[in-house]
Amino acid sequence: MPASRLPPTAPANRSAPTAHPSATSQGGLSHGMKPRQLVMMGLGTAIGAGLFLGSGIGVRAAGPAVLVSYLVAGLLVIIVMRALGEMAAAKPSSGAFSVYAADAMGKTAGATVGWLWWAQVVIVIAAESVGAAGLLATVWPALPVATMSLVFMVVFTVINLMGVKNFGEFEFWFAILKVAAIIAFLIVGALLLLGLLPNVPSPGLSNFTAHGGFAPKGLAGIGAALLVVIFAFGGTEIVAVAAAETRDPERSISQAIRTVVWRIMVFYIGSLSVIVAVVPWTSESLASPFAAVLQAANIPGAATAITLVAVIALLSALNANLYGASRMIFSLAERGEAPRVLSRLNHRQVPVIAVLSCVAFGFFATLLESWYPNKVLPVLLNLVGSTCLLVWTIALVSQLILRRRADRRGTPLPFRMWAFPYMTWLGLAILVAIFALTLLDKGSRVQFLSTLTLTLAIAAVIELARRWRARRAG
Repeated sequence: MPASRLPPTAPANRSAPTAHPSATSQGGLSHGMKPRQLVMMGLGTAIGAGLFLGSGIGVRAAGPAVLVSYLVAGLLVIIVMRALGEMAAAKPSSGAFSVYAADAMGKTAGATVGWLWWAQVVIVIAAESVGAAGLLATVWPALPVATMSLVFMVVFTVINLMGVKNFGEFEFWFAILKVAAIIAFLIVGALLLLGLLPNVPSPGLSNFTAHGGFAPKGLAGIGAALLVVIFAFGGTEIVAVAAAETRDPERSISQAIRTVVWRIMVFYIGSLSVIVAVVPWTSESLASPFAAVLQAANIPGAATAITLVAVIALLSALNANLYGASRMIFSLAERGEAPRVLSRLNHRQVPVIAVLSCVAFGFFATLLESWYPNKVLPVLLNLVGSTCLLVWTIALVSQLILRRRADRRGTPLPFRMWAFPYMTWLGLAILVAIFALTLLDKGSRVQFLSTLTLTLAIAAVIELARRWRARRAG
């Protein structure tokens, strides 16, 4: 869940995407990230702890029909990524969707979505640090959670301060490990289902129809699962943020989007298909679904292996989110929407103060969580829990406006949305349906209304601050 860089933009209500990155100032950030790093980062951010540990919640909510929920969520993510890809290829920026919202709907809209996303990410950074330390403690209980959490924060702060090239290389290998784990899981699952594992009977496809059939809880179950699984895809927008620091943004973003789209579907739908086929949806073992499949296959140390993979997934997300948060606040500072000091770069072309500002909040939240376990972070996470839905909505609306503006002017675009405007409208329709489901569910409704209230408060503060600056300047 990240962003990139950009200097002050043209008047928001008149600007449009440009076909050439050279037409926009790059804000002095490095272009050290390689295309292969961007591709793997886009894939890696979509494969997180939400898949390894949280997918079982969706299965329990909908039964085998959770596959429908994942298909809908996957389709939405593909549409959003394609829309972001179109805008990012035309105008690479570390502010990504924040900049595009400013171009399409005005400066207040752009700054609001930027600050909202930043707030979500820095809270999630703390949660991921604490979560990774907690999971590691289940394998090695002697490790103190609070200490390990702070160690993780320090290590990944150093990595981010070393420059985008080093950050990209770490994320590349993190993603490789996660992808390798998924591929190994799919191979084991296929062997199990085909009856090719010694002394392990194949369940066949019986679990798709047993215990109430394919959709034992009907449309309500599919909708409930959709609310769970949609957040597993949060963070894929980092590709649009990081693209600005590649050597060839137009080509890099196009390559990343094209590969991420089909790989997300293969890894997510493939993994869930194996889980649903092997483990009955009524099983208590779905608390750790990947481990349940490996245990059914008589793979020794399955629970430990999956726990360590989940730790890697959380640390990868922490690393990526710290990068994204620092680039977003850097972009806001360059546009005058945050203190200018946050836009300063060091000799490595890293926004050091921006990185440290993100880390400071993460350290503080981590310390609070260690002092008051399960009291601070749950409240903060609930406050920003629906951020990704609002960001995706604003991204699609921005793409709709900017694409029509570009088409009217005859502006060539290096990367284009499929079947425009129908795909964009389909994405918005799916989001409307998700918002409706959110309001019908009591727990999700509180979370959504909390995020909406925070969004309106941020917008009000930004607008008042802008008017105050204007009066002062006048």
